[in-house]
Amino acid sequence: MKNPTRAARICQSFDAAEKYDQAATVQRVAARELFQHIHTSMAGKKPLRILEIGCGTGLLTEHLRVCWPDAEIVATDFAPNMLARAKIRLGESVTYHQMDATAPDVRGPFDLICGNLIMQWLPDPAKVLRTLAELLAPGGVLAVSTLLDGTFAEWQQACQQEGQQPATPVYPELANAQNWRPPAFSGGWAEQDIVQAFADGLDFVRHLKATGASVPREGAVPLSAMQLRHIALRFQQAGCAITWRVGYACFRKPARKGVFVTGTDTGIGKTLVSACLVRRWQGAYWKPLQSGLADEEGDTPTVKKLAGDPPCFKPAGAFLASLSPDAAARAEGVQIDPAQLVLPQGEAAKPLVVEGAGGLMVPATPDLMMIDLAQRWGLPVVLVARSGLGTLNHTLLSLEALRARQIAVAGVVLSGPLNAENRETIAQKGKVRILAEVPFCADITPNVVSELAELFPQWDDIYPR
Repeated sequence: MKNPTRAARICQSFDAAEKYDQAATVQRVAARELFQHIHTSMAGKKPLRILEIGCGTGLLTEHLRVCWPDAEIVATDFAPNMLARAKIRLGESVTYHQMDATAPDVRGPFDLICGNLIMQWLPDPAKVLRTLAELLAPGGVLAVSTLLDGTFAEWQQACQQEGQQPATPVYPELANAQNWRPPAFSGGWAEQDIVQAFADGLDFVRHLKATGASVPREGAVPLSAMQLRHIALRFQQAGCAITWRVGYACFRKPARKGVFVTGTDTGIGKTLVSACLVRRWQGAYWKPLQSGLADEEGDTPTVKKLAGDPPCFKPAGAFLASLSPDAAARAEGVQIDPAQLVLPQGEAAKPLVVEGAGGLMVPATPDLMMIDLAQRWGLPVVLVARSGLGTLNHTLLSLEALRARQIAVAGVVLSGPLNAENRETIAQKGKVRILAEVPFCADITPNVVSELAELFPQWDDIYPR
């Protein structure tokens, strides 16, 4: 083949890696670590269908097969010889399919899609993950690992000390990899440094070839034999150890289309915003936990009246006292059953607007806060915040709490008089989209909600298909 593409060179290199299993120490460690992340993310659920991309010789596949022997596993790889070696390892218990991960040609849905140490070989990882996300079943997990910036730092330093440019690929920084998460998905990354010792510098070079990872970055100038020997000596003098910086990501697809509406405070306007979103998206509504019924009719009938009689699901718990759901339930001598706090699946074609009680740190049960429910349900969050004085601290802290839990944020809605300075600060410092600015309304009617709803983006403007 004349002037093969980089993808073709990678395929040829892996096909020729006959001693892959003997040399793949780091790959084996990463496969085991990624599987542990996958197992945790599955939260006890047994996947029925699994798609693996870049399966190689089946290091990760073997973990999947042992843990979920009844699952249908489709193991794919770009390199046919790698698939053949995986089949020798695992036999006929797995379906093997030659496939380019950038152009998947399999039929979903899958409950789990995963790939170990493949993302660094792909030209546009974010696009690949968005494409794969479309093959996931609702609530499914997308789990991958990749090499990150900092990998081979010792070899790169030895090259630079010799005045040479290393031919090793440019790996992504973790901050850039964070942007690979598909829209609306929850989840994020964990890092691990794996240090491997070599006998000498040339042993490291031979190791890369043995594992099929010796393809230089695009445009790199090959080193001469003398340059390579000098660099290998530098590397040897520094200790002959190589760091592999591995990133592991588990992303979860929402169990259904929708958002979780929460606020930076109580009385912030969550119900009004919820009504506007339901009206704008022609969606459905669920208030899982309602308290304060001694003083008002409740948020469900309010939204039903204001938003044009949308489908509304019955609360899992409704209480009289104007307290947190947990305290209101205890005041009535009852306890909220967490098993009842399950997203409704009716009206699945409509975006579901779930309205929380109070803010993120309001107790929902003795053991669960509202932020725990947001994390459990996996819906992207709409955060309602005041527009005026005092909002910056509360809003930015709320966003930080959500991101610490790796919960997706759809955006912020500012409630009250227009405040350009606060809007810009929240958008910039919070790295968030301002979905709308809702002015104070003395009299809220269905017509007012209809007008306010026009301030909000359509669902497909937030999460395009």
